[in-house]
Amino acid sequence: MVKSKCAIVPLVGAVVMAFATWQACCAHDAVAPLVNETPWIVPDINKLADDAWGQTVRRGRDLITKTSSLIGPELSDPSRRFAGNNLDCQSCHITAGTKKFGLPLVDTYANFPAYSARLGRVETIVDRIQGCMERSMNGKLLPPDGPEMTAIISYLKFLSTGRPVGAPAIGRDSGSMRELDRAADPAKGRTVYANTCAACHGIDGQGQRVGKIGDAKGYTFPPLWGPDSFNDGAGMNTLIAAANFIHSNMPDGTTWNHPTLSSEEAWDVAAYIDLQPRPAMANLDRDFPKKFEKPVDTPYGPYADGFSAEQHKFGPFAPIAAAIEKMKATKAGQK
Repeated sequence: MVKSKCAIVPLVGAVVMAFATWQACCAHDAVAPLVNETPWIVPDINKLADDAWGQTVRRGRDLITKTSSLIGPELSDPSRRFAGNNLDCQSCHITAGTKKFGLPLVDTYANFPAYSARLGRVETIVDRIQGCMERSMNGKLLPPDGPEMTAIISYLKFLSTGRPVGAPAIGRDSGSMRELDRAADPAKGRTVYANTCAACHGIDGQGQRVGKIGDAKGYTFPPLWGPDSFNDGAGMNTLIAAANFIHSNMPDGTTWNHPTLSSEEAWDVAAYIDLQPRPAMANLDRDFPKKFEKPVDTPYGPYADGFSAEQHKFGPFAPIAAAIEKMKATKAGQK
């Protein structure tokens, strides 16, 4: 729902044209081939020698797959507690970050430094990892020169072996579904969740522990909301990211080219999950200092447009994107 109709009315003519352009850009469920795309190749970690480099890379992989056991909040040594929840990095970066369209870490190292709209500046690979620690892991910063950071970066560099810097590669994200022309519906999503997700993640969304609370062994199936989940500043708390991830990967065993859920089911269940309570991150109003660069599905303000927080959270997103493009064009014309 639009918060202020008066703020949008003067834009209607141009918004209609931009809206059509936005729909055309988002109209493909299938992934179109890229020109000169890099083949999807995951280097074999088992072929690394048992030397200092090989050991460091393997340590980095362990930090991705066993985060809760190595730097989680239940460790007996408080100085090693960097993560604030008991998720593992591979809760989102599936199969140690190697699964195609499973938010892989393959090729990540080769694409940093890179501009970050959220920071409003160029970020390094260290910045990116720290962002995950504070948001998805709901924790604190790793020592930038510490052994954990060194090991994670080494693993990311290994996964980029032979990858040209900046080369396009299909599979680096979680796909791009056709967007809905309606708001995603959490009520419908609740039914999808009960029928498809609850068997693993629990009807209460709290997941299934490997062992018991306090043993630092993490989860077989991670919690999707609640105090031990990602916080509200995490990327998975945005609808587009969550819906595409779910469509390409959930339930467990799903692949991007053989999805289990329909696209509408994925949008709706993502809306239901992201509606649930989770830890709050401080100072989210400082994200995206250039408000025109703020993604349309960012669920927290402030915003440059006149649309409500509810529409930013659940959509439809095309009218928002069209209005922002019009505002940007107007601003550029005033220079």
